[in-house]
Amino acid sequence: MWKEFKQFAFKGNVLDLAVAVIIGGAFGKIVSSVVEDLIMPLLGILMGGRDFSNIVIPVNEASIKIGSFIQTVIDFLIIAFSIFLFTKLLSKLKRKQEPKPDKPEEPSKEELLLTEIRDLLKEKQI
Repeated sequence: MWKEFKQFAFKGNVLDLAVAVIIGGAFGKIVSSVVEDLIMPLLGILMGGRDFSNIVIPVNEASIKIGSFIQTVIDFLIIAFSIFLFTKLLSKLKRKQEPKPDKPEEPSKEELLLTEIRDLLKEKQI
């Protein structure tokens, strides 16, 4: 069982996935910072100096943090768009690396001859 686990854990795909998760976490923090520290203040200025992080709707003793929700939605949209662009770039690069199929081989003389014979036989039957 240990041997099977080692084979699974150290396959290239699992290691690639682990690296992707770590980089994705760091990327998420960067995007959150960009949204929180750059985009939301600019958006607030455009909306008349409003601070989105403080937009709260009080409901009895609870409070609905609508500003925080808007910020999270913007985070998601930026991350989703970046991943879309990244996968599009990767697929484009992958297509360039794939070898283009060569021209189909010319039929041999025998095949050409047999094709001619077949065509002549068809003509005679009609």
